[in-house]
Amino acid sequence: MNHNQKNIDAILLKEGFINESIPKGVNLVDEIKRLKKEKNAVILGHYYIEAELQDISDFVGDSLALAQEAARTTADIIVFVGVHFMAETAKIINPAKKVILPDLKAGCSLAESAPIDDFRKFKAKYPGHKVISYINCTADMKTETDIVCTSSNAVKIVESFPKDAKLIFGPDKNLGNYINSLTGRNMVLWNGACMVHEQYSVEKIAALMDEHPDAEMIAHPECEKPVLILAKFIGSTAQLLKYVQQSETKKFIVATESGILHQMKKACPEKVFIPAPSVDSTCGCNDCTHMKLNSIRKLYLCLKNELPEVTLSDEVIEKARKPIERMLEIS
Repeated sequence: MNHNQKNIDAILLKEGFINESIPKGVNLVDEIKRLKKEKNAVILGHYYIEAELQDISDFVGDSLALAQEAARTTADIIVFVGVHFMAETAKIINPAKKVILPDLKAGCSLAESAPIDDFRKFKAKYPGHKVISYINCTADMKTETDIVCTSSNAVKIVESFPKDAKLIFGPDKNLGNYINSLTGRNMVLWNGACMVHEQYSVEKIAALMDEHPDAEMIAHPECEKPVLILAKFIGSTAQLLKYVQQSETKKFIVATESGILHQMKKACPEKVFIPAPSVDSTCGCNDCTHMKLNSIRKLYLCLKNELPEVTLSDEVIEKARKPIERMLEIS
């Protein structure tokens, strides 16, 4: 390797990308399994990652299940195959453990929609309000939070407050609106959203429903209200998976990130799952580009080099842990 290449690699490593060639003939899946055992590592994968990554993960779940698994793991290293806020959550729960992420650039449009300085100014406008933050937010936002929730337990978390409690909910306005409709609350909502769940086309979904009258439309509550109105069932990713397993229906139109279809097909191979189309979709599905930054190659290099590592200051960990622990206690 020449000097210029070394400089390039140093720059890439600083950005969280390991630029390392892999010898031909190396079986990455076998190597990942070997390294995982050798390093006492656990691989936590989200439902939205590629199918081959889900299959090699020790545990696959939604945000709530992954947070719970991170809290109970005895592994020395947590490899989070998902997005950055999820790895941050694992680090907050396990400050003494090493937490690594295959690609540091695997961010989240929803988390990034609430810059901490802006959120603090917003919060200051509503004195006396408690803050409920959707887990899909940065560690910094969690430090300004009274309790965290996920889409699986949001109703339970909100209902844990007195009916007359003054509440702020963020960063997802669509989930907040949905929870308000279910609970009769009037929470103040931060104006944030997930780019995946906001881009579904109501017109295309309606046309798909006409084309498949025997299909049930199911949706994640991060979707906009017009999409939710069309849905027969609304729930978190894990709840959607459970629903299709228990339903007698044989065909579903699924309005959430298409990665979950892998688990649905594995659980119900006899059923048909159609991804709901987005406004500008050409493939008939709607993928999270951040989740799809994860790959088998990156996972192998991440485990091999134990990089890139997710680190947080002691102050952030201390402040952000309390609202997560409150959520886990209730859940």
